[in-house]
Amino acid sequence: MTEYPVRTAVQLPGILQAYRKQTGMTQTEVANRLGVTQQTLSALERNAAKASADRLLELLNILGVELVLRKIDADVPSPESMPDQPRW
Repeated sequence: MTEYPVRTAVQLPGILQAYRKQTGMTQTEVANRLGVTQQTLSALERNAAKASADRLLELLNILGVELVLRKIDADVPSPESMPDQPRW
């Protein structure tokens, strides 16, 4: 299983979109299951920081993705300290 550590909200849009595409579902299909319009889902994919925790967890469930919380290893540098690294 591939893991994608997410430490900032700006990382979420690309990951959410990639998981949706991996499932083979369109924005419209996911939006219908989420109970929102396609435009609302599109906005959520572009700016996940605006989504409520409840809505985000529901979306992750639809995509077949789980949220796992774990303590960050103190030896792992934060994304802010690695300016040359991609932050997707």
